[in-house]
Amino acid sequence: MGFAKLVSRIQHSFFLDIIVTASTIVIVESPAKAKTIGKYLGSAYKVEASYGHVRDLSPKDGAVDPDRDFAMQWLLMEKSKQRVAVLAKAARGANAIMLATDPDREGEAIAWHVLHALRESGIDVDSKQVSRVVFHEITKTAIQKAVAAPREINQELVDAYFARRGLDFLVGFTLSPILWRRLPGSRSAGRVQSVVLRLIAERDVEIRDFVQQEFWQIMTEFLTEDVGFTAQLQQYQGNKLEKFSITTAEQAAQVVEELRATTGHHVAKVVASERKRYPTPPFITSTLQQEASRRFGFSATRTMRVAQQLYEGVSIEGATTGLITYMRTDSVVMAKDAIEEQRKTIAQKFGKAYLPDSPVTYKTKSKNAQEAHECIRPTDFSLDPDRIGSALDEDQRKLYGLIWQRAMAAGMTPARFEQTAVDIEDATKQHRWHVTGSVQLFDGFLRLYQEQEHEHESKESKAVQTDKRLPPLKAKQEVLPKSTLPERHETQPPPRFTEASLVKKMESLSIGRPSTYASIMKLLQDRNYVTLDRKRFVATTQGHLVTTFLKSFFTQYVDVHFSAQMEDSLDSVACGDMVWLQLMRTFWKDFHQRVNEVAGMEHATIRGELDRALREVLLGSAAESAPTTCPRCKNGTLSLGISKYGVFLGCSGYPECEYKLPLQEPTRATEGGAVLEVQDSAYPIQLGVDQGLPVSIRQGPYGLYFQRGETQKGSKVKPARAAIPEGIDPTLLGLDQALRYLSLPRTIGQYPETGENIIANRGPYGPYIKCGYLNAKLENDDEVFSIGINRAIDLIASRPKRGEVLGKHPATGLDVVKLRSRFGTDVASGEFRARIPRGTTEEVTLDMALALLAKKAGTGKKKAPAKKGTSAHARQARQAR
Repeated sequence: MGFAKLVSRIQHSFFLDIIVTASTIVIVESPAKAKTIGKYLGSAYKVEASYGHVRDLSPKDGAVDPDRDFAMQWLLMEKSKQRVAVLAKAARGANAIMLATDPDREGEAIAWHVLHALRESGIDVDSKQVSRVVFHEITKTAIQKAVAAPREINQELVDAYFARRGLDFLVGFTLSPILWRRLPGSRSAGRVQSVVLRLIAERDVEIRDFVQQEFWQIMTEFLTEDVGFTAQLQQYQGNKLEKFSITTAEQAAQVVEELRATTGHHVAKVVASERKRYPTPPFITSTLQQEASRRFGFSATRTMRVAQQLYEGVSIEGATTGLITYMRTDSVVMAKDAIEEQRKTIAQKFGKAYLPDSPVTYKTKSKNAQEAHECIRPTDFSLDPDRIGSALDEDQRKLYGLIWQRAMAAGMTPARFEQTAVDIEDATKQHRWHVTGSVQLFDGFLRLYQEQEHEHESKESKAVQTDKRLPPLKAKQEVLPKSTLPERHETQPPPRFTEASLVKKMESLSIGRPSTYASIMKLLQDRNYVTLDRKRFVATTQGHLVTTFLKSFFTQYVDVHFSAQMEDSLDSVACGDMVWLQLMRTFWKDFHQRVNEVAGMEHATIRGELDRALREVLLGSAAESAPTTCPRCKNGTLSLGISKYGVFLGCSGYPECEYKLPLQEPTRATEGGAVLEVQDSAYPIQLGVDQGLPVSIRQGPYGLYFQRGETQKGSKVKPARAAIPEGIDPTLLGLDQALRYLSLPRTIGQYPETGENIIANRGPYGPYIKCGYLNAKLENDDEVFSIGINRAIDLIASRPKRGEVLGKHPATGLDVVKLRSRFGTDVASGEFRARIPRGTTEEVTLDMALALLAKKAGTGKKKAPAKKGTSAHARQARQAR
């Protein structure tokens, strides 16, 4: 070997040794992610976790200093000191530092903070090769591609983070002290949280002020060759019927009577067409939170926690891999290689009929979707839920299945439907009916995935939908009207926000960022500004107080449009179209001036404005008639008072007169409800007067209940009572709620087949409706008071007929049924039910059943109450506890 070749080989060996032994520290956010990524990168890399943010703004006022051009004082968090020491030790012996935190604005900021924390720890980071790498899925291929394509820290994203943190800090640290001084018990205000609180509080007021309106629809059943279909009247006496054209039963009866006299009914027009239904885009953060809430009842926090687990990695077939892409994203775009894999899997699992000729692509609506460039999708489409379900826990299995199905369906062919619209006229052509029939021709993506309907979706628009194929019809064909009946409907108030609907509202108004929705909702609950009642948000009196104060004195800053404009500005900073300091200066100038104005106001001025505004918010139309003279001393006047326990009307003669009347959250005003004072003891709590009888909340052996009247000694007549559902704060209940529950059971109407009454009520297991021996569960307590006859009939008709029909009752004509219960075998007919004696060996006949029912009817009892010691009694006691 020549000397030159020998030198060359030695040099090559020397540099190769440097490359092999050179160490690189890769810093990620979570330890679970670090473990998985370490396996993919090999021994040349050391992967460590920062455990999220390592630095934060100083918790003291002045951490953001407007007088020094918004200079920020960052401090190493106490919990992060040990972790930063570990990172510094690893970085000291490394030649390169790779910052591989999450691919969003927060992740970019964490990378920036980690770098500065290392510098403050004495690490000469300038002498090392520092780079930023991002990946949207934790798979071997994605990690290796990211490491091969490093970049610098994106300062524009960091600047957007500076602006957001600066704005939130200044709003919180400037408004919160004013709340503490002016509103005892109020804990904080925030740039985004206060706007979301306003949405919830205003929805409560909107529900309180809602005026229900009655309207009627006229439905006619037509026959053609013994095949029937039902159409809705849309034109009457030559005039088009609007929603509120018929508003009373008398009007409806008059219309029906006139229509029954019409003749010459024929088909006026038939329009047949084919329509397509296209799949929804893959999930982004907000839509995933909404759908998981609707399908599984997951909170936003729970959804994001499970998604984080799926993203960071799960052990599948002996290897740990991330199952989904990054879950904090507002982009619906899917990578090209993922689309190819998606289409290949669709063809293999469902066939070519379900695969479009060209790939399906979606366009992101967000103006700044660079925070995460992909939708939420599986990292490997071949890992379907059935294949890997056993490796996941229940929550992971549900959420992964949902993500996999949605992402797969997004690339499938649309569903096709045949839709036929038919108009019917009478001989005068003054009356016209309309019906639409629809039948599915090809299921397309619906074979795999169908989005849940949004809560409280209006069914009025579906009144003419048959959801089935109509009989063959053609123009001028005669049809025979079989029956014409009126249908009564009532407008419904807007529903209170669930987590899913609140996320949808925030997203539509561009309030906050999807990654912050879960923390905002949790913060409002922690501050006791809102509570969750049957998974629906209700503003507390403290929440209404804070909202009213901010709306009265800081109107602009709790306006949804202002908040949306601020988010647009932050996006502009992230895109490099705006300098973050200019945004801060513009905001602070007006905000600081308004804060100084409010801080300088007289206490009496603020209290007077709040008195007026809060009376209107909390009492509504009852505000004008609310008592102004103290009912105890008869001399003092009642004015607004605020304490850490809530809002109240107090006597001006305090401390000589200590009368206080707590104000509750907005409720529908009740006529004739003269309000009584709250007693000193916890229970009973007097709520008011109805029909001359006091209404109160009381404590019983099985929990809290409402009571109207008092128990009279020696009287067998007991006062009316109604149990208070679990999970409701009794301090938030008013007279109106009490009267609603005391009005139960409520008769909805008659079941057309039997003539029996359909009853709505609450029981030990929740709200339900009952017709004879059949019952059906309702979704929530609100339905007990709002469900109409049509929905009630549908629910009862859909219930399976239990038991064996023995025959008809000779007196009522109702079925007599033998059926099993928890305690044996019963016979039932209508509202009466009787137990077959134990030990009965002979076959139960109709005569035997009639005798048992007659004996039960003779006692005057429809159903014996649970006795003490029975399992039902014990169960009620457990529920009350």
